[in-house]
Amino acid sequence: MATSSATRTTPGPRATTASATTAASVRRAAGGRHAGRLAVRVAVWVGLAALVVAVLYPLLWMVFSSFKDNQEVFASPWGLPGELRWENFARAGSSGVVRYFVNSVLVTGASILTTVLLSAWAAYALVRLRVPFEGTILGLLLGGLMLAPTVALIPLFGLLQQLHIYDTYWALIVLYTAFRIPFTTFLIRAYMIDIPSEVDEAAKLDGCTPTQAFWQVVLPMCRPILVSAALLQALFAWNEFVFALVFISSGDLKTLPVGLMDMQSRLLTDWPVQFAGLTMAALPMIVLFLIGQRQFLRGLTDGIGK
Repeated sequence: MATSSATRTTPGPRATTASATTAASVRRAAGGRHAGRLAVRVAVWVGLAALVVAVLYPLLWMVFSSFKDNQEVFASPWGLPGELRWENFARAGSSGVVRYFVNSVLVTGASILTTVLLSAWAAYALVRLRVPFEGTILGLLLGGLMLAPTVALIPLFGLLQQLHIYDTYWALIVLYTAFRIPFTTFLIRAYMIDIPSEVDEAAKLDGCTPTQAFWQVVLPMCRPILVSAALLQALFAWNEFVFALVFISSGDLKTLPVGLMDMQSRLLTDWPVQFAGLTMAALPMIVLFLIGQRQFLRGLTDGIGK
């Protein structure tokens, strides 16, 4: 009986061949999937490498050109500088870049502070408080996103003169804040929506007023999106050109974009000094994004992705 049972359970040649064929098919399918995933991964890495080269090479070319002289700029535009000529940066600073740099820092810093704080307050009110005509307010904010700044140049010119802030730092600070509040409010509001209301209730039970709950509880929880909003505002204000050109006429108050354009007209043939000024203008934003990149990405993914 034992022999008969063993005979019945032993697979025959056909079953063994079918099992081997199935196993080979599974291995081929797995190998094909692995090869496909490998090809996709290689293509992604090649694309990312090409993107890195496309982004970094112009910046590196600008930095390298800032250390050259005029002869090297035209003789070997794609080559490395023969020596590090730091005097190009000193000449750029003495040509007005330092003054333009300070003006840009003042205007950008003030506009970041006002834009982020006012937008955070507005977003908190739209999310937590029962605001009358909330739908109308959201519609007006959406309309602010659709308004092109250049369309309002003529009425803004007369308005700034009536307010006696034309050709002052306040002209740019007020405009940069006003035109960025709609976008920043929507950005912060999208993040605040998913903060549970129980947080405010717990703060109220602990004796906090709505203002204290906003400053001490809600605002610290919104740090990633606040960093994202601050970086986006910094990038906008630092590189903005049209308002700075139209509403600032004094040379001592010009920001970097307009100041570099004026410097180019005065130093038409001194390209290394021009590149040195451009390098000094680009460096702060690069450093700022490198410092806040984690919070920036987290804020955007948690805010816009909701």
